[in-house]
Amino acid sequence: MRYKELKTLEIPKWGPYLREQWREYFAKHLSTEEQNSIGMDGFLWHLCSWKKVECFEKEVAEAAFKKQLKQKCTIFYQFIDEAYLLENAKTLTIEELPYDQLHMYFGDIYIMDWKGKWTFIMTHETEFGPYFIQKE
Repeated sequence: MRYKELKTLEIPKWGPYLREQWREYFAKHLSTEEQNSIGMDGFLWHLCSWKKVECFEKEVAEAAFKKQLKQKCTIFYQFIDEAYLLENAKTLTIEELPYDQLHMYFGDIYIMDWKGKWTFIMTHETEFGPYFIQKE
């Protein structure tokens, strides 16, 4: 990532915690059984692909992410426990996300507002995503 005012802190081993927070923020309207029945035990983004939450997709999702006020947010992955905390992230762009080179190894990438107000997801599947969820 190219950093302007952006401050980045690596938070190793936070992946499981952040994935659980993501479920709490965006999928708490579904029971654990319902989440697992749509495959969220493997891929959190199935919440979007199964249309279990209102979200934007593809170019509309990218536009929503670009417009979003980004102060403090996290970046985490589906299958590894490494994560990052970003502060003063207003300059963060999609092009700067550590995704293209790494998605083969780390899988899906989730960018989540620190307070759970929104999330942007880029999946390993080219026909699915990206997705953007905004809580009201």
